[in-house]
Amino acid sequence: MLAKANRITRGADYRATVRRGARFTGASTVTYIRPTSDPDVVRFGFIVSKSVGNAVKRNLVRRRLKAAAYELLPQFSAAAGDGGLDVVVRALPASVQARWASLHEELLRASARHTSRSHLSKGSVRP
Repeated sequence: MLAKANRITRGADYRATVRRGARFTGASTVTYIRPTSDPDVVRFGFIVSKSVGNAVKRNLVRRRLKAAAYELLPQFSAAAGDGGLDVVVRALPASVQARWASLHEELLRASARHTSRSHLSKGSVRP
């Protein structure tokens, strides 16, 4: 279970992350990652709409995503560097058939891609 400090609770934070965050698309999820000024705080939010399925299926997907996020919290914290991160995961309809391991892999891949992207942007010099 994610601690309260690691959860996005305000709608404004969801909107800001989805609108301004870097987007990483997988087979069953779309992950948005946005750096924040909060030091060393990584917060997660989950969007599982009715297109995924009925309430039972949506809650199953949400629980799987939360468990994967809890396990990957150290990787996201390392990717955050000095600041914090807001991570919003939008479940696509294909996520109902996805196993926990594939959802875990998609979140891990998004973290790795964000880390490599942020290192590239820090190392590049603009004239």
